[in-house]
Amino acid sequence: MRSENTPFRGGPLDGEVLPVLVGPTGHPPKWYEVPVPDAGGGPPTVHAYRREPAGHTKRLGIQSGWVYEYVPGGRERRELKWPWSKPAAPPDE
Repeated sequence: MRSENTPFRGGPLDGEVLPVLVGPTGHPPKWYEVPVPDAGGGPPTVHAYRREPAGHTKRLGIQSGWVYEYVPGGRERRELKWPWSKPAAPPDE
């Protein structure tokens, strides 16, 4: 698998450059989540980073890589939109 050195901005990984595996399209994942264990043995804190374009070239406007931006509120979770994913309605009496 290929990896790409990707910089991180904000949060606990601010200024770090980590190798991130890229997918079949050559892009890193849209979200990067970093679990940090709790010292008291509780559930880990998860820090979320969203992939953003790093910039564009002057002449042709071609995108020049990616950077991960810290999202303090965490990753937004969405419900599935398919009808078979909804809970069954209670039967009518």
